Amino acid sequence: MVDTSDMPRPETPATLLPAGLPEESQDIAEDHRARAWWQRVAWAKIGLFMVSLFLFITAITLMKEGARDMGPLVRDRFAVTNPANSLGFGWLFAYVIMSGSPVAAAALAFFDAGVIDKLSAFTMITGSRLGASFIVLFLGFIYVVRGRDRANSLSMGLLSLLVTGSTYLAGLVVGVALLTSGVIDGAQLQSGLLLNSATDLIFDPIAAFFLAFLPRWALFLVGLAIIMVSFSLFDRCLPQMALKESQMGRMSRLVYRPWVMFLLGASITLVSMSVSVSLSILVPLSQRGFVRRENVIPYIMGANITTFIDTLLAAVLLKNPPAFTIVLAEMLSITLVSVFILLFFFHRYERSMLRLVSWVTSSNRSLAIFMVAILVVPLLLMLL
Repeated sequence: MVDTSDMPRPETPATLLPAGLPEESQDIAEDHRARAWWQRVAWAKIGLFMVSLFLFITAITLMKEGARDMGPLVRDRFAVTNPANSLGFGWLFAYVIMSGSPVAAAALAFFDAGVIDKLSAFTMITGSRLGASFIVLFLGFIYVVRGRDRANSLSMGLLSLLVTGSTYLAGLVVGVALLTSGVIDGAQLQSGLLLNSATDLIFDPIAAFFLAFLPRWALFLVGLAIIMVSFSLFDRCLPQMALKESQMGRMSRLVYRPWVMFLLGASITLVSMSVSVSLSILVPLSQRGFVRRENVIPYIMGANITTFIDTLLAAVLLKNPPAFTIVLAEMLSITLVSVFILLFFFHRYERSMLRLVSWVTSSNRSLAIFMVAILVVPLLLMLL
């Protein structure tokens, strides 16, 4: 056999060499990754978010324009003349439209128009949160009517309402003290010249368009309808929260720590700007037994603080610095009350809430008494 190891090898033509192959392969891989990233972006949801934000600002502009002419109706027909009246009015208003955030925005619009004073705007916003918490209970009540187990169907809604009611009513006292003392009067946020000119340029012509064929007071109702649509669209543009089994296992080790749940509720609501979204994540956890009713209490407390993010935005859009102070007083008062409960007597508070839930769900009579009470109380406040 001839040894050819030392023999010269013929050169391969340059045209046959895959010249530049590593660089081309890298470019192709980068293009593939870029296309994959581009395809992963939920452009439809981003577009839906932009539409919801546009409608939100439009609604605030229209409500601001129409609130002044709605003043006589609010003061005379609904007899909203003091903080107690406005508390009941906001409470019932949220019942009627099945949402709290539009009512809070309406309270700021009424304040901006001079229809109600600072304390009345504060209590109306508080009432809007009390009324909004009823929605979860109402949905649970529908499940009971359909033959589901009373305790399981109503527990989450009852806890939401009771925790919200107890913390907000205590926060009402703290908030009124903050507003009347003037401690936070300097905490005012101007919207800025750039934002003012941009919103005036874009949204004032929209208000003028509606004024061309509608009375000014009707703009408030149109704005109220639009803001409800904007919140609905915003909920739809949020990503679905999927929990894997491994994530559920890690979560189960954290739900027994009140401060962790408190911060979790505040964080998720801050990101989503929706209490309904932040509470919906509790449903799969509770169904699989990873979270008990008592674990939900600090979560709801945290969610009730950062739920005012959209109301803060509405205050900035109104270009009324004291309106920002009112919303800040709401957030500070609820934060102080919640932190005080968590620090000093959370377990007693927890047992009290759970005993009350157990009593309400123990019989049809106790459930009827509770339902009548939460309907009669705001009506009585309207008569004061």
